[in-house]
Amino acid sequence: MDTVSTPKFKRVKILATVGPATNSYEMIEGMLKAGVNGFRLNFSHGSNADRDEQIQWIRQASKKYNKPVAIYQDLQGPKIRLGEIDGNHMDVHEGDELRLVYGAKHDGKILPTQYDLSTKVKPGERIYIFDGKIKTTVTAVEGDTVVVRAENDGFIMSRKGLNLPDTDFGGDVLTEKDYQDIDYGVNQDIDFVGLSFVHRATDIEILRGYLAEKGSDAQIVAKIETRTAIEPDELEKIVHASDAVMVARGDLAVEVGAELVPVVQRRIIGLCQRHAKISIVATQMMSSMVDNPEPTRAEVSDVSNAVIVGADCVMLSDETAVGKYPLETIRSMKRVIMHTQEHAPVRPLDLPEKKASQTDGICAAAKNLATQLDAQAIIAETKSGATAMRIAAHRPSRPIVSVTSTPRVAQQLALLYANKSFLRPDGEKAGLELAKELMKEGFFASPATFVLVSGRQPGLMGATDTIRVRVLE
Repeated sequence: MDTVSTPKFKRVKILATVGPATNSYEMIEGMLKAGVNGFRLNFSHGSNADRDEQIQWIRQASKKYNKPVAIYQDLQGPKIRLGEIDGNHMDVHEGDELRLVYGAKHDGKILPTQYDLSTKVKPGERIYIFDGKIKTTVTAVEGDTVVVRAENDGFIMSRKGLNLPDTDFGGDVLTEKDYQDIDYGVNQDIDFVGLSFVHRATDIEILRGYLAEKGSDAQIVAKIETRTAIEPDELEKIVHASDAVMVARGDLAVEVGAELVPVVQRRIIGLCQRHAKISIVATQMMSSMVDNPEPTRAEVSDVSNAVIVGADCVMLSDETAVGKYPLETIRSMKRVIMHTQEHAPVRPLDLPEKKASQTDGICAAAKNLATQLDAQAIIAETKSGATAMRIAAHRPSRPIVSVTSTPRVAQQLALLYANKSFLRPDGEKAGLELAKELMKEGFFASPATFVLVSGRQPGLMGATDTIRVRVLE
């Protein structure tokens, strides 16, 4: 363990969902003060009028506290649900034959769906109803009707989700609703777009092409929650094609089996470290705090393990969207992160891939130099954010202080491991001037050693070519 005294910045970042429990400026400000680095807007729920207000509140709080934060647009994707069930309840028994029909009216064993499954599924494939509570197998596809056999007793309710772990959606993961939501996001201050139910890297490429057509500089988060996506060759292609990758553990557990999720989570975090991409661990990290003011020991362990293996970010969903204790949850998560990083060495799951570029070599050298010199921080001058991303891939124990002239980059880097972003004009001494400023503000005790990474052409992307060491008093 390094013994150098460094400021108490948390390395693993917190992404929190905005929902009914946090839908006010006061709550947004409270979340930011409690330790949130990014806000998730769930486009499966709510209206654009709600989101207009939420985005304004987030940026208002961000400006007030001079703290860049990310806004993450989570697309619904082909989330397949039942339609309306008479009485909102229907008992199902093992052996029952059910007929799933797009847009139909509930009538006995005929169940309406909000997606035409008849064009996708094949006999023998599994369909889990009510998020896995009822297991069924497809026995036939008759025109627009999918016939399934129930494998267990239980009940179903209106608009509950369906999971299809064996079905290949063949690139059809962006729905008409998603395109409308993307168009909305393009005209708003959105930093990340989350693509749900990714199957292949080509899904990412389709979204990236559409964003480029619209002139958007939002980055793409690939949500891993399908069986196809976790195939070893395909998973690495997806990580490589994305800007960030989320382990969406809820649907992933239903799709592939809960026992696979911890191993898949480690693979994804390791691949993100190898390819210098942001890794996000999501779903039920502190779910007991929806109703209770303290986390369980298992939840504390879950967050702590994410810190130890070097995840970039951990996410809260229902805990802050609809929970009774949203601010307490954020504070609890921050305490776990801080205690773990101070008392347990980070053990990255992989090393960044070696590239023959000078930028990659300099970023690797900066991390090693900071350790050898007991530097208080690595200061990265970055136009696109790539320099900070590559330094972070080495999982330094020192903070990365990123200085950029681009607000979007500062906000996107808010979810990056060990990073703290600052907006400053381009200039030959931008990093050094920021270091002096932070010394005056008490971020670092005197004397302080800094490793500065920059380029001789400030503001030019891909021009990182210089390491300097400065001792300031």
